[in-house]
Amino acid sequence: MSSVPANSRIDFAGSPRPTLGVEWEFALVDAGSRELSNEAAAVIADLGDNPHVHKELLRNTVEIVTGVCENTAEAMDDLRGTLGSVRRIVESRGMELFCAGTHPFAKWSTQQLTDAPRYAELIKRTQWWGRQMLIWGVHVHVGVSSAHKVMPIISSLLNQYPHLLALSASSPFWEGEDTGYASNRAMMFQQLPTAGLPFQFQSWPEFEGFVHDQKKTGIIDHLNEIRWDIRPSPQLGTVEVRIFDGVSNLRELRALVALTHCLVVDLDRRLDAGELLPTMPPWHVQENKWRAARYGLDAVIILDADSNERLVTEDLDELLNRLEPVAKSLKCSDELAAVADIYHSGASYQRQRRVAEENDGDLREVVDALIGELEL
Repeated sequence: MSSVPANSRIDFAGSPRPTLGVEWEFALVDAGSRELSNEAAAVIADLGDNPHVHKELLRNTVEIVTGVCENTAEAMDDLRGTLGSVRRIVESRGMELFCAGTHPFAKWSTQQLTDAPRYAELIKRTQWWGRQMLIWGVHVHVGVSSAHKVMPIISSLLNQYPHLLALSASSPFWEGEDTGYASNRAMMFQQLPTAGLPFQFQSWPEFEGFVHDQKKTGIIDHLNEIRWDIRPSPQLGTVEVRIFDGVSNLRELRALVALTHCLVVDLDRRLDAGELLPTMPPWHVQENKWRAARYGLDAVIILDADSNERLVTEDLDELLNRLEPVAKSLKCSDELAAVADIYHSGASYQRQRRVAEENDGDLREVVDALIGELEL
């Protein structure tokens, strides 16, 4: 990397407490056909000025976001309130809210783009791959106190990447076909030039140098064009975890948010205690991402730099036990314990395949089932 001029320094706002924020993307589907509906602009207009509802790349998508929250329960209450308002408008227009990593049978070529300069530039550059981004996810922000902690936390959190992806995997279908993957979304999204796994920097100046090089060479114009699966959010003073497929219901979302909160705070506290955080070689991290995307909760993942392996659900049992004291301090013990319910009862990709099998492959029934899971 080139040397970084003083005017290329990136200020990290820093969070005095490990606060929490959640972004939850929803598709709009027609109540009759279960096809996607490009009516997000109308829904947002009906809502009026609401900072908790955003437009996204495609006109079939609305994103619901929280304010700054102290814990998982507060974040869920925040989402539930906004979701109720959005749902009433959506249903009054003959649509339903739908959330999964992908829609089981929709065609990407029929979707309309949101009219905004940054989206137009994205598609101009990425062309066919950019137009294929018919995907939805959940992003979780956790406050971190200072910049020097951010990159070590991100690099170490990659060890739990397969756990988070396997638990949330909800995109087995693409344009009416079973892809054989638990999370086809994870494979699709990484095709964008600045998306995918983050580089494993260990210091903030390394990250500043990377951003400087990206801007100097015209790869990005703005910091938010770095679309890593885990990335810093300097303006907010957070680490943003973007691994998750779309989540269909509050019950699972609550568990996944609590797990993310606990993981980041645990690493933050271990840094404060002077610990060198564990990392794995990038080739192990990359393989783990693929295994989780392909096999979901049946993935045998690589655990460490010594190439030891274990079934992801077995490792989750141990991880949840280790995080119990952290969860207690963050007031999310019950929510963290509910993570085990996901892999004991079946993740979304497994439920979707089961519904398809029980209905002779009718993927409209899969959409119906996912819509029905969204209970307030």
